[in-house]
Amino acid sequence: MESSEAEPSESRPEEDGAAPGSEPQPPDTMEDCLAKKMEITVSEAEKRTGRNAMNMQETYTAYLIETRAVESQNEGQCSPVDSLWRRYSEFELLRNYLLVTYPHIVVPPLPEKRADFVWHKLSADNMDPDFVERRRIGLENFLLRVASHPVLCQDKIFYSFLTQEGGWKEMVNETGFQLKADSRLKALNATFRVKNPDKRFTELKHYSDELQSVISHLLRVRARVADRLYGVYKVHGNYGRVFSEWSAIEKEMGDGLQSAGHHMDVYAASIDDILEEEEHYADQLKEYLFYAEALRAVCRKHELMQYDLEMAAQDLTSKKQQCEELATGTMRTFSLKGMTSKLFGQETPEQREAKIKILEEQIQEGEEQLKSKNLEGRDFVKSAWADIERFKEQKNRDLKEALISYAVMQISMCKKGIQVWTNAKECFSKM
Repeated sequence: MESSEAEPSESRPEEDGAAPGSEPQPPDTMEDCLAKKMEITVSEAEKRTGRNAMNMQETYTAYLIETRAVESQNEGQCSPVDSLWRRYSEFELLRNYLLVTYPHIVVPPLPEKRADFVWHKLSADNMDPDFVERRRIGLENFLLRVASHPVLCQDKIFYSFLTQEGGWKEMVNETGFQLKADSRLKALNATFRVKNPDKRFTELKHYSDELQSVISHLLRVRARVADRLYGVYKVHGNYGRVFSEWSAIEKEMGDGLQSAGHHMDVYAASIDDILEEEEHYADQLKEYLFYAEALRAVCRKHELMQYDLEMAAQDLTSKKQQCEELATGTMRTFSLKGMTSKLFGQETPEQREAKIKILEEQIQEGEEQLKSKNLEGRDFVKSAWADIERFKEQKNRDLKEALISYAVMQISMCKKGIQVWTNAKECFSKM
């Protein structure tokens, strides 16, 4: 008989069963991923006007997704480019579907819908051309992340998102994924009432909170530095103006001062391109800021499954106790049923046997359900932890590369500043 104790679900090395559900299995090699078979780009963004579900006019941005088969190119043939337009809301629908369908996977996040952690010269308007361009890059990155994932890349809804413009929304809604979505209230209830949480997922949840906090602080610092740097660079334009004015009253020194002023003007104007490049690195950090929530989503799903397991075990224990009390005629705890028996007399043997029979059937069903939930929980842990390890490797690689590139960019910026002043020095030397 299956134990009615609900311990945290753990993965066991000897269990090599498939992940829960009928979802795709990981390909044997990364060569089988969709990203290796298809070029995927979000090539442009277009501002449009239309009517929403409330029949009110709205302005929105549509993004052009272009795909091309890689295999025919390798064979020397030029494969045609397929293209279709998608709104940001459709990207959101796709990601929500992936979150519900693959709860054990750290689903890649979408770029921000509205600009955050901006410095004062950067527009927070979600229709601003620079912001739309950065979001276009972020949406392309999202599609490439999904297409490179060993499981998500094989999803038919995702493939249809890339290749089928008409009827895609109806197709994703027909999956009924919204009905499978866990309510926030249920998730919150599980967080506070689960008795035996898995230590690994608890630690992962704390880590995701800390990661989000650290990256948020880093982005705020970067925004403050960008503000000050912008001011420092732009004020160098005053050197250019002063040197130019000065050159007008000097004969021997005039050419040198004029040239030095030109170098100062170039230096002051260069900050716009520098900070535009910096935004690219800020967006890479923001991706992992949003990845922190994706990690928490996996943890919340595990808490819900553990809570359901504990409730099933508690219900089974209660039924076993009722059955034992009916069989022995003793009441171990106070109950309304016991008081009713004392007031109105005992049940007949036939009534007691009928109740015992019903309870035994419920106990058998409960034991099967508990066994099923235990297996489902173990499969979830095994699949989730494998994907979490994959995510950790990706995170370490990406953030290391981004931080090194950011440092290289800062070094290059400083070298350009040194070169400007070196050129100015040469101008002064020739006076």
